[in-house]
Amino acid sequence: MCGIVAAAEQSGRNIVGILLEGLKKLEYRGYDSAGLAVVAGGRLARLRSVGRVAELEAQAKETGVAAATGIAHTRWATHGVPSERNAHPHISGGLAVVHNGIIENYEELRAELTGLGYVFTSDTDTEVIAHLVENTLKAQPDLLAAVCASIRRLRGAYAIAIVRESEPERVIVAREGSPLLLGVGDQGNYAASDASALLQVTRRMVYLENGDIADLRPGSWKVVRADGTPIERPVALSQLSADAVELGRFRHYMQKEIFEQPDALANTLEMAGAARSVQPGLFGAEAEALLSKADSVLILACGTSYHSGLTARYWLESIAGVPTNVEIASEYRYRASVPRPGQLVVAISQSGETADTLAALRHARELGQQLTLAICNVPESAIVRECALRFITRAGPEIGVASTKAFTTQLAALFLLTLVLAKLKGRLPADREDKELEALRHLPAAVQEVLDLEPRIEEWAQRFAMKQHALFLGRGHHYPIALEGALKLKEISYIHAEAYPAGELKHGPLALVDREMPVIAVAPNDTLLEKLKSNLQEVKARGGELYVFADADSEVPESEGVHVLRLPEHYGALSPILHVIPLQLLAYHAALVKGTDVDKPRNLAKSVTVE
Repeated sequence: MCGIVAAAEQSGRNIVGILLEGLKKLEYRGYDSAGLAVVAGGRLARLRSVGRVAELEAQAKETGVAAATGIAHTRWATHGVPSERNAHPHISGGLAVVHNGIIENYEELRAELTGLGYVFTSDTDTEVIAHLVENTLKAQPDLLAAVCASIRRLRGAYAIAIVRESEPERVIVAREGSPLLLGVGDQGNYAASDASALLQVTRRMVYLENGDIADLRPGSWKVVRADGTPIERPVALSQLSADAVELGRFRHYMQKEIFEQPDALANTLEMAGAARSVQPGLFGAEAEALLSKADSVLILACGTSYHSGLTARYWLESIAGVPTNVEIASEYRYRASVPRPGQLVVAISQSGETADTLAALRHARELGQQLTLAICNVPESAIVRECALRFITRAGPEIGVASTKAFTTQLAALFLLTLVLAKLKGRLPADREDKELEALRHLPAAVQEVLDLEPRIEEWAQRFAMKQHALFLGRGHHYPIALEGALKLKEISYIHAEAYPAGELKHGPLALVDREMPVIAVAPNDTLLEKLKSNLQEVKARGGELYVFADADSEVPESEGVHVLRLPEHYGALSPILHVIPLQLLAYHAALVKGTDVDKPRNLAKSVTVE
C-alpha cells in the first residue's frame, strides 16, 4: 500500500529529485496523498498534497526546496480521510516521520501524549510516532536510542523513516511487518519500501528483517535490534534493472505485463524446461525429503493468487492424487481449523508481503504445520524467508495493480509442484512426464499465439464496455479462470461482474440474464464441453448475448447473439493458462474504452500490507 523513500547524501547535493522519482516508482502500490520533508539550512521543510505525486513535484519546483537529507511518502488512507492534514510526513518539534502500516495501540498512546500536552493536528495513527519519539528524546537525547525505545511501545505493523532538523545528515528507519530495505550508494545511503524506487541510485540492497532499526548517514549505515544490539545484514545485488520498470512502447503497465507473459513463463520454467525429468530440487535443497512426507495440501492466498490456488486444486487432486484445500487467507486464521502435521502449507503471493497471507502462514505454523512452501515473485520477501521451501516465479516487476503475469507464472509453478508430488507418489508414468514437460516448454509460444488475437478482442471490448453487468461461466478447472476474468473486469473497468460454475446457472444466476447482461463463457474442448454447451443454450433461449472463448476444434458455432473467439489449440491440463489471457485483454480494452485509470484503479492497492 503506502510507500516510503528516504535518502542521506553528502552535503551540497540535492535529493529532492531522487525522493520524487522514487515515489513515482511506488505509485503502483496505491495511494491518495503524497508528501516529503527535508532538512534544509538547519530547518525542516515539508510539502504535502492530496492526489498524484505530480502535484507534489509541482510544489517542489515552485518552492525550490533543496537538501541532502530527507524522507518522502505516498499514503493510502486508513486512519483519517485523504486530506493534506492527514498526509505524511507528520511533525513534532524538530522531527518529521513517515510511516507505512497500522499502529494498533495508537488510541492509548494518543491519550497518554495528549495528557502530556501534545496537540494532534491529524486523524492518523502515525502522528503518535512523531510525538512519542520527540517526547522520548527528552530523556534519551540520541535519536537512534530514542527510536529504539519508542518502537518497543508500538503494537502493529510498521515501516518508519525519521529525520531531525538538528541532525541534517541522518535518517533513522525501522521495520516490523511492513516491507523496508536499504540502498547502499556511492553518494549516500537510502531506504525504500521497494527496490524499484532505488534503482535510480544503486543496485546494492540490504533487506531488513522484522525488528531491525537502521541508522543511515552519507558515508555509513548500521543496523541494530530494538534493544540497541548491533546486527549484521548482508548487501545483495538486486537483479532488477531500471528498464524493467519502464513502460517502453506500451500505453500502460498492465498492457506491458500482459505481453510480457511469454518471457515471464519462459524464465519461470527455465530450469524445468532444460531438464529431462521433473526434479523436486526446483523447490529447494530439502524438497524431496519434505515433499515426500506431504499427505495433503493447504493453499493460503488472497485475490488473484487465491484463484491460482483454486485452479491448482484440480491438478493436485486429479494428477497427483493429493487431497487439497484452498483457503482465503484473511478467513483461515479466524476460524477453528483442524491442523494436520503432514499437510503441505503453500502460501502464494506476488509480493511476498501480503499481510493476510503472511498472518495465515504464521497461524498454520503455530498450529504445528511446519511443512511450508512459498510461491512468490520476490526472493527477499517475508513469506519466502519464513517458509521451509520456496519457488520464485521470476515474473519480473509487476507494476499494474491488476495482476496478470504474476497469475500465469503462479499457475506454472503450481503445475510443476503437481508433477513433482505426482512423481514422488508414483503417479507420473514416464510417458506422461515427457508429455507434460514438452507442453511446458511450448507454453510460452502457445501464449504468444493467444496474444496475437488481441485485435478481435478489441472489437468485442467496444460493445462490451457499455454494459453495467457481466456474468462469467466456466466448468472444472476453468471455473477459477472465470472467477479471475470477472475480477479483472471489475478491478479496472468498474463493470460489475460475477463468475459461476456453468452448472449453477439454473440455480439462480439465470434470473439475471437478458440482452443487457452479457455472458462470457470459457469453453475449451474438454470432457465438460457438451455440458457447457447445454448451459449456453439456456442463456441463448433467454435472449442473453454470449461471448465464448473456445478452442480451434470446439464445435461451438457462431450465430445471432453468440460471438465465438477460437484459441489456436487445446492445451490439455495447461489450458487454464491460455484461456485467462483473452480475459485479461478483454478487461484491459474495456477499461480503455471507458477511460478508467488502468494501472491505478480507484480504491485498490498493489501490495496489501495491512489487514
